[in-house]
Amino acid sequence: MTGLEQLAVLAAGLGAGILTTTVGVATLLSFPVLVAVGIPPVVANASNTVGLAPGAISGSWGYRDQLREHPGVSFAVLGTCAIGAVAGAWLLLALPPGVFEAVVPWLILFTCLLVGLQPRITAWMKARHDEHPPDRTSMSPVTTAFATATGVYGGYFGAGSGVMMMAVLGLGLDLEFRVVNALKTLAVLAGNGVAGLIFLVVAELDWRAIALLAGGSIVGGYIGSRIGNRLPAPALRAGIVVAGVVAAVTMLS
Repeated sequence: MTGLEQLAVLAAGLGAGILTTTVGVATLLSFPVLVAVGIPPVVANASNTVGLAPGAISGSWGYRDQLREHPGVSFAVLGTCAIGAVAGAWLLLALPPGVFEAVVPWLILFTCLLVGLQPRITAWMKARHDEHPPDRTSMSPVTTAFATATGVYGGYFGAGSGVMMMAVLGLGLDLEFRVVNALKTLAVLAGNGVAGLIFLVVAELDWRAIALLAGGSIVGGYIGSRIGNRLPAPALRAGIVVAGVVAAVTMLS
């Protein structure tokens, strides 16, 4: 890589770190940059996963107060996404590149719709009960299953996995949106961290790209958590939906 290309990868890491902890479409920023500087797609995908893990760590640290509010849910999200990511990483290494290309954009668009409509869907679900049920503050079997499936996708490719996790947790739990956003960042950490450990052992990696992405994402992840903590829930929700739609349209074009 030339000096300018290295600067571009570093900037991509910074931007991806911010996106990880806010709107959740980091891979769609950093992955194309790695490919554009000449890294083969499979190597770029694995290197991107390893390089962005530090940003999710710094972002989760920035959200530590929100994660402490519901420690049981935090551990459940961490565990389910970590288990799913193992399967996802295996799929990345075993399946032909681009096997999910036709499905992923539509899946992202669907989850954007769920994120946008989540308050109305939740209100409708509660209105169907004669008596208001207690708030759901623990993971049900259905929510756990969908969180694990999202972890599989995160370990495989991950583009839009944060948006998907927001939809899963937003519909499956009755928690403040800022807490759900913090849990989403923790889910990304679990997915990238576990898949990254596997890639360290079995995948071909570009270590210079990893170092540049990691340096940028550490700073960006913490900055993003500060932004996410301060944005009103409607603004953050709108940003997530817009970013997801842009990501899906970009993948379809």
